[in-house]
Amino acid sequence: MKLIVEMFNGFCMALADSVPGVSGGTIAFILGFYDKFIESLNNIVSKDKEKRKTALTFLIKLGIGWVIGMILAALVLTSLFEKEIYKISSLFIGFIIFAIPLIIKEEKKSLKGKYQNIIFLILGIILVSLITYFNPVGASTKDVNITNLNLGMAIYIFICAMVAISAMVLPGISGSTLLLIFGLYIPIMTAVKEIIHLNFNYLLPIIIFGLGVITGIILIIRFIKIALEKYRSHTIYMILGLMIGSIYAIIMGPTTLDIPKEPMNLENFNIIFFIVGGIVILGLQKIKENLEKKINE
Repeated sequence: MKLIVEMFNGFCMALADSVPGVSGGTIAFILGFYDKFIESLNNIVSKDKEKRKTALTFLIKLGIGWVIGMILAALVLTSLFEKEIYKISSLFIGFIIFAIPLIIKEEKKSLKGKYQNIIFLILGIILVSLITYFNPVGASTKDVNITNLNLGMAIYIFICAMVAISAMVLPGISGSTLLLIFGLYIPIMTAVKEIIHLNFNYLLPIIIFGLGVITGIILIIRFIKIALEKYRSHTIYMILGLMIGSIYAIIMGPTTLDIPKEPMNLENFNIIFFIVGGIVILGLQKIKENLEKKINE
């Protein structure tokens, strides 16, 4: 049962990581294993052999589910994303809006009575909004061709991967949202899909992206662990701000497609997909509670 639970957790994280909206870290938070996830990543480089073994075992089981989820996402989502951008974006906004109260409930102790830390929530909103507004790629991904690599593009992919994985680990802005802002979401997801179909023209940029991911994890994990242990209230408020700010990034997402579309507005917003997003998040919360009951029985 424990193996299935941890693989399921990894699967859900991958689905979140693969789409601009809620990060895998947010899903880990909602499903109640975020602290264990961060601790395990940190213990991979621990001098304690037993801690390394326990962490590796947990991350391998989580990783199997994550890989399965990411492959399914790459095969399905890349085509859906451009064709149904407004419906998918409405779904993502539903994820975020319904996830926020769950995190507030989960972190009630660290938030209650520390309302002066709301400044960190505001900073989180401003940070994501500024990243979105000053999109370094421009309004479209048409100039981002990751198959024709030069040194500048390789560095750009590497740095974007570092930043994106940091966001994927943090329960806040999705790493995919950042890739969307940077104009790399469709190219990277397409590259993963092509490699699955044995088209290795995309292998080198994916390797560079993977190296950026590994570097980002090494750099960010210790920082997150310390922040959650010593400054948990500040960190949770910042995370909530990042999530709220990512709504603006999703609204502007259609402007970054190969053929740019207008930003999301009330006319193209889809209430049905928004509600479905909420149902998915609430469903995950319910699954978490049921699995916890079964494990404790």
